[in-house]
Amino acid sequence: MKVAVVTSNANKAQEVAAYFAGVLTIEHVALECPEFRHADVGEIARGKAEFAYRTLSRPLIVDDTGLFVDALGGFPGPYAAYVHDTIGNAGILRLMEGAEERSARFETAIAFAREDGIRVFRGILPGTIVAPRGDEGFGYDPIFEYEGRTLAEIPLAEKSKISHRARALEAFRAWVEREAGDDRTVNMSKNE
Repeated sequence: MKVAVVTSNANKAQEVAAYFAGVLTIEHVALECPEFRHADVGEIARGKAEFAYRTLSRPLIVDDTGLFVDALGGFPGPYAAYVHDTIGNAGILRLMEGAEERSARFETAIAFAREDGIRVFRGILPGTIVAPRGDEGFGYDPIFEYEGRTLAEIPLAEKSKISHRARALEAFRAWVEREAGDDRTVNMSKNE
């Protein structure tokens, strides 16, 4: 089955293509989707998938990711990219000054769309917000610690296997392989 990865990030599309080598044929489509507003990244991904499918009329996946910090009531949540662009890691750390509760989670939702519906797959990576460490990665990676290391201290190849996006991709891949059988024909029985 051929699936379009709808993203403006060519590197993300290459990661997805490598992940699905031998399972799906992946094609990158740089379509700008509206940013839907919702507290749930799954609903945002679903909205993007609906828009992209109406535009492209072919099987596709889109994703959305949020960072949810417990001490901040789940902020920045689905607005993680905007918040990072405006106040950055230093701003998040300032907001958390004096907070003892440091737990947080990344959540990625991948929405797969085709003519018979949309299905959403999620990946969650639990962690802790810490002082910046490490030189790898991007975004919140230097302040997000998972099992004793920040994501910026974890080499990309290892991070790509444990990340929230990897977990969502694994859920999608498991579903594709379960549903596909030998002929790689995927039948959707329900929306999630």
